[in-house]
Amino acid sequence: MDTLKEWLPFLIPIILVEFILLAVTIRHILKHDHYKRGTRALWLVIAIVGMQFIGPILYFTMGKADDE
Repeated sequence: MDTLKEWLPFLIPIILVEFILLAVTIRHILKHDHYKRGTRALWLVIAIVGMQFIGPILYFTMGKADDE
């Protein structure tokens, strides 16, 4: 339990960034209709299941349309 207390100051900012990135990604997916690859449902699943930075980063690099 002492180890968790030592790591908590480092973990809290990382967790906050993860949730903020996920929220921004989901908002963007729901707001826009056009994607480079895939559908809205596919990108929602990828963003939520791959929540630890990977899902949102995949969306913004591979799924977000360039015409915005």
